[in-house]
Amino acid sequence: MEQIIKALLAVVIGVAAAMIYFYGTNKLLDIIFPSQTKDPAQGVRNLRISGMIRPWLFLLPALLSLGIYLVYPVFASLWYSVHGPSGDTYVGAANYVWMFNDSEFRESMFNNMLWLVFVPALSTFFGLIIAWLTDRIWWGSFAKMMIFMPMAISFVGASVIWKFVYDYRGQGADQIGILNAIVVAMGGEPHVWIAMPFWNNFFLMIILLWIQTGFAMVLLSAALRGIPEETIEAAVIDGANGLQIFFKIMVPQIYNTIAVVWTTITIIVLKIFDIVLAMTNGQWNTQVLANLMFDWMFRGGGDFGRGATIAIVIMVLVIPIMVWNIRNSRKEMEGR
Repeated sequence: MEQIIKALLAVVIGVAAAMIYFYGTNKLLDIIFPSQTKDPAQGVRNLRISGMIRPWLFLLPALLSLGIYLVYPVFASLWYSVHGPSGDTYVGAANYVWMFNDSEFRESMFNNMLWLVFVPALSTFFGLIIAWLTDRIWWGSFAKMMIFMPMAISFVGASVIWKFVYDYRGQGADQIGILNAIVVAMGGEPHVWIAMPFWNNFFLMIILLWIQTGFAMVLLSAALRGIPEETIEAAVIDGANGLQIFFKIMVPQIYNTIAVVWTTITIIVLKIFDIVLAMTNGQWNTQVLANLMFDWMFRGGGDFGRGATIAIVIMVLVIPIMVWNIRNSRKEMEGR
């Protein structure tokens, strides 16, 4: 109850502070540059000046937030990456040399590449197929709602749910894990699924697939509904079957949306942390870059230099995808 009260209090204070700021700055601007003056020309000039300043007053809180929570951490990470564990001693490129020679970093890079290859592709593919199929059945809205529901669950919450799916209780014991229960019912032997090197990465990927497929489905469903009916009718008249219409007529027309969904999920995958932390904590060859960064920065006494170096790598990997995504979105908007 105390946490709920604190949360509500934070919301009320935040909204009140925003209202006071915007009202107060507007009032102050009108006092400094009044539009009602004895000299009409001066009033016009004041209106023009206040018109130029006012948008920046509205943007100022957002710019400050970006500076504090985005720009400053980037430069701080760069600074720490060339310093020792406590950030006091300059070590140059030593942290980067260590990183590329470290076997755990190479394992993390390999695992991240596995996630990048499979999760965005499968999430987008399943989301596209489900969006297409659910638009063709009468209970499609209900199906979409059920598939989208995991998006409302946090990554840690989803991991807890899937821990019960993969749960292992030993030979001869009653298996409460759904997967092991099915295997035993079919005459097989139960396994510790998340402790099986290499394959356990795919068991963890399934969790993110379960969450992100609903996101892909919603965006792609909206894109499919925006396709002009004339193109589909023309394809039907020309004798195209359902699959040909889907892959040769519909998919090319929503390519930009598919690309946006793909790259958005790719960025999420590059930053994947919660699922690995909650399920395996990077054990059994499941380590990923974000979890490795967390380990070096906050565990075992902490090494800010090495943790920041891994953070820089994650940022470098994310930036090109974000730039491409933004450029693609701008082109699409200009085309409209």
